[in-house]
Amino acid sequence: NALGYPITIAQTKAQFVGRSMSDVMQLITQLTGATLPAGWLDQLQAQTYAAFEKQLAPVAHIACILERLIEDRHPICVASSGSPEKIALSLRCTNLAAFFGDAVFSASMVARGKPHPDLFLHAAREMGARPADCIVVEDSLPGVTAARAAGMTVFAYAADPDADGDALHAAGGRLFHDMRELPKLIA
Repeated sequence: NALGYPITIAQTKAQFVGRSMSDVMQLITQLTGATLPAGWLDQLQAQTYAAFEKQLAPVAHIACILERLIEDRHPICVASSGSPEKIALSLRCTNLAAFFGDAVFSASMVARGKPHPDLFLHAAREMGARPADCIVVEDSLPGVTAARAAGMTVFAYAADPDADGDALHAAGGRLFHDMRELPKLIA
């Protein structure tokens, strides 16, 4: 809306969540037909990071689930479209950084981000895992699409009221709505 293009929160999530910032900027330019003003990205990033510092909270029950996965000796990692700085901030604000250590992968590490499989394939290689043996938990359509293209099993977390469960399912994600369901799903 700040650029004069009317868009709802649900539409914003559907269009942009799960994509790299360079892809988001390209989509915004395509949608609005306008060139983004100088400093726009820096301003957006500052606003986003400030909001994270104040409001970002972990998904309900995720810490317990991560503890259980680690206890059961399942290697875990983060493979995010966010920048390394944004990922680090997100993990710090949610107190989840210690679960992942250095097993954090950003779309900036590969040529093509989600919905392409490159990021998930890179993460699997770095973790020493075959893609067919990987399980991905995703909440975005580009992420589900990327994981399926990588040949991985995908569980689509659709607890957000704006989540398009039908689209996530149609893209190959196995829907679930509560993190407490995950251990049974991956067993």
